[in-house]
Amino acid sequence: MTLALLAVAILAAWRGELRATPTQSGAVRLMVDPELARSDYLEYCAGCHGVDGSTAPAQLPELRGRVGWFMCTPQSRAYLLRLPNVAHSRIKDNDELADMMNFVVFVLGQGSAPSGTKPFTGDEVARERQLALATAALTVERARYANVAIRKCHAPSSLRLLYPAQAR
Repeated sequence: MTLALLAVAILAAWRGELRATPTQSGAVRLMVDPELARSDYLEYCAGCHGVDGSTAPAQLPELRGRVGWFMCTPQSRAYLLRLPNVAHSRIKDNDELADMMNFVVFVLGQGSAPSGTKPFTGDEVARERQLALATAALTVERARYANVAIRKCHAPSSLRLLYPAQAR
């Protein structure tokens, strides 16, 4: 997806207009119901991760402009779905949860997903949420996948920080 197309998709999704995003291979479902995806994010995630994905000064991972880098490899992509608050979400419908995670990655992530990244699917969510991570492993897992994204996908080195302004 070109940067211009992605920018249009982000704005449309934020306004609730996005139904599908065209790609070179035809139309790919990004979110079936962008308004519900945004609403789910606000209800279940924004309390900690911020309405716009910015958490600073809280010591939680910032999503805004960064979370898409975790789509760099199949393992780090699965990590996002295995996070305890995602895997154990009160959103039981896997397609609905996929939509919310696509909102997080493609809207709040503001173009940070590598070019050609495919949206999450309900089947993928169903498979990965069964392998939820324990909270004790989160910091280590996040650091590992941040380093992989920096090395393999040329993510900014600031991805190692929970949020950009964190003291190094």
